[in-house]
Amino acid sequence: MVLANPPYMPAEAAGPPRGKDRCWDAGFEGRSAIDALCRLAPEWLSATGFLLMVHSGLCDADRTLTGLRGSGLKAAVVARATIPFGPVLRRRAGRLTARGLLAPGQQDEELVVIRADRPRR
Repeated sequence: MVLANPPYMPAEAAGPPRGKDRCWDAGFEGRSAIDALCRLAPEWLSATGFLLMVHSGLCDADRTLTGLRGSGLKAAVVARATIPFGPVLRRRAGRLTARGLLAPGQQDEELVVIRADRPRR
């Protein structure tokens, strides 16, 4: 089993994050770690293994499903929850709204849990 809660916050700065920002910054689209997991998951999973990954709906769950499926895995969203913004997202809400990633006045985000398995034969 691979459990992943990768960094998924869309970053403002170009280049790799520094300091505590490494905990949540994941490139301009917030997908650098997610896309890497989609590519690498098949190498890490045994024939009966599976991946569970959580990330924000801001990062496009459909794109994650497409990436995992494109890597030969069966993938689906298995849980969703809407939660209030945490401190990092609250601090960045204005900039993310200006980029069109949040609706004006939005104060909560959807989290998704995605499961990926090797297709059964």
